[in-house]
Amino acid sequence: MANSSLAREKIPWFPSINYDLCKGAKECLAFCPNHVYAWEEVGARTIVANPYNCTVGCDNCAQICPAQAITFPDKEELRTTLRRLREEAAAPSVAKGP
Repeated sequence: MANSSLAREKIPWFPSINYDLCKGAKECLAFCPNHVYAWEEVGARTIVANPYNCTVGCDNCAQICPAQAITFPDKEELRTTLRRLREEAAAPSVAKGP
């Protein structure tokens, strides 16, 4: 869904964990091949350790979470953001004089 020419850090697509719902099943941790999640020993919970490793548009971990504790931004909002970023990237930059 994302254009590889866009800086990943500009694309706000990564999971959020609702700790009121999370039961610590670690399904997301085992499932994600991009190492987005890590286990935090101190809090004894899964955390989003590498948010920008998340594949833009992928929300499969949310679908496999038995507690439905993982959410993502709205996909229509993502499309709007990607459209805007592509337009900004395509716009000629205006050089400023001395």
